[in-house]
Amino acid sequence: MKSSWVEIDYSVLRENIHSLRKGVPDQVEIIFVVKADAYGHGLAETAKEAAATGVRWFGVAHLHEALTIRRALADVDILLMGVAPPEDAVILAAERITPMIVSIEHGNGLAAVAHAAGMHVQGHLKIDTGMGRLGAMWNEAIETFQALRSLPGLTISGVCSHFATVEPDRPERAIEQAARFKAAADAMEHLNGARLFKHLSSSRAILYHPEWDFDAIRPGICLYGYGASDPRMRFRTRPFLHWKCVLMQVKDVPADTPIGYYGTHVTQRPTRLGILSAGYTDGYPRALSNRGHVLIGGRRCPVIGRVSMNWISVDLGMDHPAKAGDEAVLVGEQNGLSVWAGELAKICRTIPYEMLVGIDHQAARVRIQLSAATSPQWPG
Repeated sequence: MKSSWVEIDYSVLRENIHSLRKGVPDQVEIIFVVKADAYGHGLAETAKEAAATGVRWFGVAHLHEALTIRRALADVDILLMGVAPPEDAVILAAERITPMIVSIEHGNGLAAVAHAAGMHVQGHLKIDTGMGRLGAMWNEAIETFQALRSLPGLTISGVCSHFATVEPDRPERAIEQAARFKAAADAMEHLNGARLFKHLSSSRAILYHPEWDFDAIRPGICLYGYGASDPRMRFRTRPFLHWKCVLMQVKDVPADTPIGYYGTHVTQRPTRLGILSAGYTDGYPRALSNRGHVLIGGRRCPVIGRVSMNWISVDLGMDHPAKAGDEAVLVGEQNGLSVWAGELAKICRTIPYEMLVGIDHQAARVRIQLSAATSPQWPG
């Protein structure tokens, strides 16, 4: 028996992309961030579905992710957002993968290997405007661009940065980063004598700041359906990943029954106990012990006791008709009810990203399409 599996309704992904496309100018490219197995949604299938809607750019963290997309999609553009080592220059050039260049040393290394092989790499210069992570420091960006722009084997065709924070009520830091980026990019274009492909905004900035769209945007979590449920935003999206498992056993227990390791829950009344075929080895966090809910038979059932490695106990209630073999929803919707990753993330004091990418990558990803008559379930 499989412990858990993931069902993906890619028709909702297509709806999400169309919603985003309506909300941004036609000339702005979408660089869909699909790193970490498309946030747990399945890299190749997600990229193919997005490409079918007109998405032409994809952002990944590692070369193996870029190559997975290239094998699935011969003609799209791929942005490698991690640091590609010099020895990867030949395959980057051969497979038309665009690396982010993070320093003079990084660019020199890629250029030297590519030039020695008689090949050429197209790269985007990454500027650190305040994230404190990858990239040339914003006040050294012009010097870095000057050092790289004439190297044989390398062309700097774009420039990018990344926001550390975008808070609508406290926009000062993001405004400062955007100003630093624009000043550096303008100066680079002046030196270059030609336009550079500029991109800055990820999901939150896209939602709140159309003035920072530039030539492209890099949506990630919003296209997976989180953070964009407010109808007052530029666009609206909803989740499409449903994580499920099986009810392995159902049994009635009396009041005063301790449940799970160390008996952290004791039943207050006679009830019906359900044991699920998943646990923290599958990615269901222990932090949801005695706090989470799952959906079984169209009802929200509380998790009771500690989540263990392979199993979860839930309180079905004495009148629940559930039986062994029934389906349980860990993340997703069922009969008009929903438990989305955002809800569970709040309980765990983390973010939906971590919940999604934490789901067992070995769990099968199954394509589904829910009825068109199903009402949209917006995450809270």
